[in-house]
Amino acid sequence: QVPYQPSSPRQVANALALLRGRAGKTVDLGSGDGRLVLEAHRQGLRPALGYELNPWLLCLANYRAWKAGYHGKVSFLKKDLWKVNLSDCHNVIVFLAPSVKPPLATKLLAELPDDARVVAGRFPFPSWTPSSTLGQGLEQVWAYDMKEVRREAQ
Repeated sequence: QVPYQPSSPRQVANALALLRGRAGKTVDLGSGDGRLVLEAHRQGLRPALGYELNPWLLCLANYRAWKAGYHGKVSFLKKDLWKVNLSDCHNVIVFLAPSVKPPLATKLLAELPDDARVVAGRFPFPSWTPSSTLGQGLEQVWAYDMKEVRREAQ
């Protein structure tokens, strides 16, 4: 369980800036109220979906999608991020607590394709070197290209 903390407009902008020019399936692990997924869709990243376990946040995310005119264009699924297969994901957004990062790093290394990019907000992956970073302090986000992460791990 990770406490819900909504992303600031600057965190959302920074995260999406590190995905600019990319294509392919984009997922937000622990998508909360859906703001990152909605912005990903708005910027042309398709399909865009979020995985979230909290039913209230899922309702809020779906309401926000409907209000934005994206009902049926984005998806918010009540699924445990540890149980979903991420092998077809090319862009992964992760705004989760530091305690989750080490086991999540193992899952991402095992499942993501080489051309995938992971963008972490609030806290970096402790054992990975980012290919780029944007922002300062609480607004900082880190991008990791899986091909580089794997090369470094060998």
